[in-house]
Amino acid sequence: MTVKNYSFKINTSKNFEIIDITSKINELIEIDKGIVSIFSKHSTSAIVVNENERGLLKDFEAAMDNLITDKFSYQHDRIDNNARSHLKSFLLSSSECLPIKNSKLDLGTWQSVFFVELDGPRANRTVTLTMVGE
Repeated sequence: MTVKNYSFKINTSKNFEIIDITSKINELIEIDKGIVSIFSKHSTSAIVVNENERGLLKDFEAAMDNLITDKFSYQHDRIDNNARSHLKSFLLSSSECLPIKNSKLDLGTWQSVFFVELDGPRANRTVTLTMVGE
């Protein structure tokens, strides 16, 4: 069994941004079959799997904004004024664990892996990959 670890940086340009990182992950895979853990090292970002369709991505942003609105006064805003970003991240996940087959992600036909920025713009966001397999 082989274990490989990698990390890469992402720069974001918007407060809420969805970035397809599927091809970057596939470039870094060095095992034929196994699993990969994809982890964002930030509590105001997320890793999600879904379809890369422009309308769906806009719908996702609108849904998040409707769920966690700016209509309320959040206690965390007294610290650094980004409670909405933290609350959105509670609804998502900081990681995904996905299968690897033939040295690439074994995703469904329409699936992609996304880094979701919830508190941008930010420089040097870190995503780590831990691969286990053969």
